[in-house]
Amino acid sequence: MATIATPLEFVSAVADFHLPPKIDGYLQALMDRNTEGALSPAEREELEALVELSETISLLRIQALHVLGQTVHEP
Repeated sequence: MATIATPLEFVSAVADFHLPPKIDGYLQALMDRNTEGALSPAEREELEALVELSETISLLRIQALHVLGQTVHEP
C-alpha cells in the first residue's frame, strides 16, 4: 500500500463528516416509513441510495479516525 502525506486538518475533517441534519432526518423518516411498509418504489430507491451513502461516510470516518488514533464517537 502506498503512503502519502495528508494534512491533519483534512483527515480531521473527514473524521468529523456527517450527513447534513436535514438529510439525516429525511433518511430516518424513510427508514421509519419503510418499517411501516409505507414506501413508494421511488422512496425505496432513495432510501437505498441514502443508506449506501451513509455507510460509505461511516467507513471513511472510521478509516480517518484510525489514522488519528481515535475511536468513533457519535453525537
